[in-house]
Amino acid sequence: MTPNWSEKYMNRNASKSQDGGATRREFIKKSTLAAAATAASVNLFKTPVYGQTQAPSAGVVGANNRLRVGYIGTFHQGQFHIQNQKDHAAENNIEQIAVCDLSKQCRADALKIIGGNCKEFENYEELLAIKDLDAVTIATNDHWHCKTTLAALDAGKHVYCEKPMTRYLPEAFQVHDKVKDTKKIFQVGSQGCSAKAWHMAADIIKKGDIGTPVWAQGYYCRNSINGEWNLPIPGWAKDPKDLNWDKWQEPVHDHIAPDPERFMHWRKYYPYCAGLLGDLAPHRLLPLMLATGNVQYPTRVVSLGTKNVRADSGDPKEPSPERDVPEQVEILAEFPSGLTLVIVVSTVNARSPGFTIYGHKASLEIGSLGERIQLIPEKPFSDDIDLQTFDGLTPTENVPDHEKNWFDCIRNNTQPNANIDLAIRAQVVISLAEMSNRLNMMCLWDEKERKIKKHDGTEIAAITYGTIEPS
Repeated sequence: MTPNWSEKYMNRNASKSQDGGATRREFIKKSTLAAAATAASVNLFKTPVYGQTQAPSAGVVGANNRLRVGYIGTFHQGQFHIQNQKDHAAENNIEQIAVCDLSKQCRADALKIIGGNCKEFENYEELLAIKDLDAVTIATNDHWHCKTTLAALDAGKHVYCEKPMTRYLPEAFQVHDKVKDTKKIFQVGSQGCSAKAWHMAADIIKKGDIGTPVWAQGYYCRNSINGEWNLPIPGWAKDPKDLNWDKWQEPVHDHIAPDPERFMHWRKYYPYCAGLLGDLAPHRLLPLMLATGNVQYPTRVVSLGTKNVRADSGDPKEPSPERDVPEQVEILAEFPSGLTLVIVVSTVNARSPGFTIYGHKASLEIGSLGERIQLIPEKPFSDDIDLQTFDGLTPTENVPDHEKNWFDCIRNNTQPNANIDLAIRAQVVISLAEMSNRLNMMCLWDEKERKIKKHDGTEIAAITYGTIEPS
């Protein structure tokens, strides 16, 4: 018999099915009401659902101390974080003291948002040399995530890094091991992980109330006439004096002449990212993995990417160069528990079936922003499990709450909602999915050896800069 989740989460609107009769289910419910009421007093977010048993970080910041924050990468997403953190600076008790970007215009835009005596740097090493800097928000292009994160951790800073965790898998384990060594607080920027419904789902599943989880599905689907990411290229981005181009492309293998198209629309090209697998897929993958209540490395991953619409040519007057990466991607991942997870990401059709975790006894349907959850019993188990619906759950998926979770964890010396253990497991799925699609194969993961293998057990090296074209 499931607990009455309406009682545990009684501060939210909830409804349950009514059949009018005194059933075995109702009898059991009465006998467990006291236990359910007691459970209602538990604060779901007192500690994160996942990673809460980890050892605390060294160099704990006092609860009342102001955190001094810097920013590495201040283009679109970087400025978004800067504005959000400025808007909530008082409640988070932070001071924004420095920005860094290889573009003069991006630095100037960031300084304009922050104002005051904020410092600016072209090189991130100079920013990280600030002794009283506590933490950095990293929103660079994906191919810079690893280098900047490692440098920040070595400098003793806590890190919020945009998703994906890194460009390639070997880099991800470098970051993972460094976080473990330094014991700094690391949060990856998949803000859905701070929405309440995913944590509530994990709570329900861990108590066995949907039975054995069987499979789960998630979607991130959008559409456009002229192709995803094809934003207008402003004049400053065409100015060769604005950007240190050689430094910008330094980590990648395929060095080319300065190209405003690749600078502005870098998510279209493999040297700088994994396309949809690194951009939109993490927003669905990480929350769904968290919601299982048992975050694991995958055992097998297969992925298909297609590019048959070719929306980049949608504007006949000024078609954009065709992308390297797919316009639509499907991921199928299997985990040691037997759970399989399906993620579909599209930029050429916006219809989305929704988010569901299917168990042997019941299923959980979850709102796209984590604002709603419904427990739906399977017919053979409907005498023992109630249909229950919860609307208006908070917090929902939003960046300010995710950033606040990171700041709070720095002060409280606890692990955040999208911590390193969740991030590395999700990155293995992402990286194996890219390999599966680009190499036309199923990828098997050996957790103990940290190795990728074929179906016959033959090891295959993880792709990285210079081992596959383009890169």
